[in-house]
Parts: sequence; C-alpha cells; structure tokens
Amino acid sequence: MPLPAPHSFHLPDEAATEALAQRLAPLVYDRLLATEAPGPQAGGRIHLRGDLGAGKTSFARALLRACGISGRIKSPSYALLESYKVFNLYLYHLDFYRFSESREWLDAGFREILRDDAVVLIEWPERAGNLLSPPDLEISLDYLDDGRRADLSAHTERGLKWLNALLSPGP
Repeated sequence: MPLPAPHSFHLPDEAATEALAQRLAPLVYDRLLATEAPGPQAGGRIHLRGDLGAGKTSFARALLRACGISGRIKSPSYALLESYKVFNLYLYHLDFYRFSESREWLDAGFREILRDDAVVLIEWPERAGNLLSPPDLEISLDYLDDGRRADLSAHTERGLKWLNALLSPGP
C-alpha cells in the first residue's frame, strides 16, 4: 500500500494542539462501538515524537479527554504507563523517555498492551529502537516560531483513514 507523505498542520498555540487531538479522537474511539465491545474501528496506535516541551503530553491529554476520560490525566513520565478504560475500550498512554536501552520497554512487560483493539499512545517511541512495529499514525511535533508544527504520517490502512478524515473539510 503506497502511503502519502507526511501532512503538516500549523498549531499556533496549545488550543490548536488540543483541537487537532479532539478531531482525531472520534476516529480512534467510537463511543457507540465501545459500549458493546471494541470493534474493528475502535483502537489503534499513535506514536508521538518531538523535543521536550513540544506538546506530546498536551496532545495525548486532549485526545484522552475527548475519548471520555474524566478526572486527572497524569503524565506517564515517571510511572511509564497510565491506563484508562471507557466502557469496554482500554486506552494506554506510555512514555519511553526514561529508557536508556531499547529492550527496557519489553522488560517492563508492555508488549501485551500493544493490542489493535486498544488505543495506545506512545511518547518517545524512538527509545524502543526498531523493536516496535509501525504505528497507525505518527505525529511529530516541532517548534515553529511561537507555536508548533505537527507532521502526521500514516503507516497503516487505519492510519491512512484517520489522516484522510483529518484532511477532509469539516461540517
């Protein structure tokens, strides 16, 4: 399957970062499907790349909030993993920043949560080397003047569907 080149979004402020996450949320999480059982459309893997402070955690928090997570959404920087459940769908937020060797995430036992029927957000996936399979969608956040640039790359059919939906004009 030929995949398109990354598409860039200009995010002038944190509100724009949150808005992009809110647009993606209904694509990765269909609340109606999740009330019964996660279906083939529910779930997926998103890798978040970027320097410290580029907005990875802000994006993840906004996406989780838009998926229905209420209460405090903690950064997984110290715990490495924060997990959530909405109806029958699991959502996992991982942060590999503290790993110094690519195999540490395997030793931590995270392989079993990398399921297609869960929403999995991974910050700093490059710390796992080439041991992770490609995500559905990769989001690279870079500083751009006062804001950020988000480069979105689809790596699977699911990711391509999400990217096309984000690129299509909204209602």
